[in-house]
Amino acid sequence: MPDLRQRLTDALSHQGSVSSDFDLNPDTAAPDCRLTPAGVLVGISAARETVVLTKRSARLKHHPGQIAFPGGRQDPTDASPIAAALREAQEEIGLPPDLVDVLGMLPAHQTVTNYHVTPVLGLIRSDFDIRPEAGEVSEVFEVPLAHLLARARYRVEGRHWQGRRRQYYVVPFGPYYIWGATARMLFALAERMA
Repeated sequence: MPDLRQRLTDALSHQGSVSSDFDLNPDTAAPDCRLTPAGVLVGISAARETVVLTKRSARLKHHPGQIAFPGGRQDPTDASPIAAALREAQEEIGLPPDLVDVLGMLPAHQTVTNYHVTPVLGLIRSDFDIRPEAGEVSEVFEVPLAHLLARARYRVEGRHWQGRRRQYYVVPFGPYYIWGATARMLFALAERMA
């Protein structure tokens, strides 16, 4: 069986398509507006084959308490979505950029909040001193990659939002309810790894 790096590199070579929070909601059109570029790190521990995720602070104005990848808005000083993802991962969880071997990027994802999110796939070479940025992150945890690659673990759920029923992917893990854009981007990885 090929090693993890080879399996991920092979997955990146497969054709993928852009996804969005509107994929499962054909009755809701994506707004025609300028999207804010962002980068998130799909960081995989090479030693444990786990994906590093965060639980956002309950004090945040947007998406409080939700599960997310480290990452965020691409600043004007960021040369690329990769630079944004690495900078944000260092700020949010204390991950030194030089510990991440960037393998490539997955297709972008458009969020309902008008972000054009580029998932950056990277191998984390060694353990690091996790330091959650208290203003943004309440918890940092890891999920086995095998759990997230099992497409049968994903399901579609829904809720009412802004007067309409909206559907989204979920992939729960223990006490963590991984849903929405994060689950959709993980599902895209699972499809490419299959």
